[in-house]
Amino acid sequence: MHISMYEASVPVFQRALTNLAAILAKGAAHAEAKKFDPAILVNARLAPDMLPLSRQIQIATDHARGAAARLAGLERPPMPDNETSFDDLQKRIALTLDYLATFKPAQIDGSEDREITVPQRSGELKLRGMPYLLHFAHPNFWFHVTTAYAILRHHGVEIGKLDFLGAPPTA
Repeated sequence: MHISMYEASVPVFQRALTNLAAILAKGAAHAEAKKFDPAILVNARLAPDMLPLSRQIQIATDHARGAAARLAGLERPPMPDNETSFDDLQKRIALTLDYLATFKPAQIDGSEDREITVPQRSGELKLRGMPYLLHFAHPNFWFHVTTAYAILRHHGVEIGKLDFLGAPPTA
């Protein structure tokens, strides 16, 4: 059986972002139940030199949008990084999911060997489509999704592995 570039990208990002939205909802509910300012969680970090929850969500959504766009041969649409609340972060995830829903398999399938250029502080990174997806886009995306989960879990939000994974996919 062959897995397509589309199936290895867009639906994977959609599922993880949907689960991330559910995790964020639990974070907001936790702050409300414990009667503390939700901004404490939005700005929470795992370590002083790590980015806060809000930035983890921003970067995860950037990687999902960027991967789909680049694999389709498009520019990643810009999105301002100005979220300061759980509602703002939920809107950002929703906008990203809406954007991902615009892609059709034909736009991304066959991009295994497409040259992908990713701007970096140190210069441009050039990769073929498959290595870009598997060795750059996915690891970066999952790092930030996992870190967002860990920040909330570390700060007492009652979430577990099944929240991260979500419901089992249907065949």
